[in-house]
Amino acid sequence: METIQLAVNGTLMKGLELNGNLIAVGAIFSRETSTDPSYRLWSIDDIHPAMMRVVEGGVAIAVEVWNVPMAGLGKILLQEPQGLCIGKVSLIDGVEVLGVLGEGILCEGKPEITNYGGWRAYKASVS
Repeated sequence: METIQLAVNGTLMKGLELNGNLIAVGAIFSRETSTDPSYRLWSIDDIHPAMMRVVEGGVAIAVEVWNVPMAGLGKILLQEPQGLCIGKVSLIDGVEVLGVLGEGILCEGKPEITNYGGWRAYKASVS
């Protein structure tokens, strides 16, 4: 079975609300890591995050990398909230993988949570 690496930064992560979407298509957890320091993160109504690559002012964001069967990638994307998409993400070790990103329009007017370094850290701070 051919797989592709997918970096996730929010509710698809282990133990969170949408992780079952990865498990349902046969995805296998690979590792925890972070992006290179060129990303920013927003909270979308405290339901899920949206990560965007930026030219300046970015930081390393905590992510998980999953090995996803090619046939399941489309199904995962279709189950993601509106405004999230798949794009290339640069990891701290220089490897480039596919990852979940947010569209600019989704982040407009939403609170930026970049300084937390990741969704889990942000959610821990508000609970």
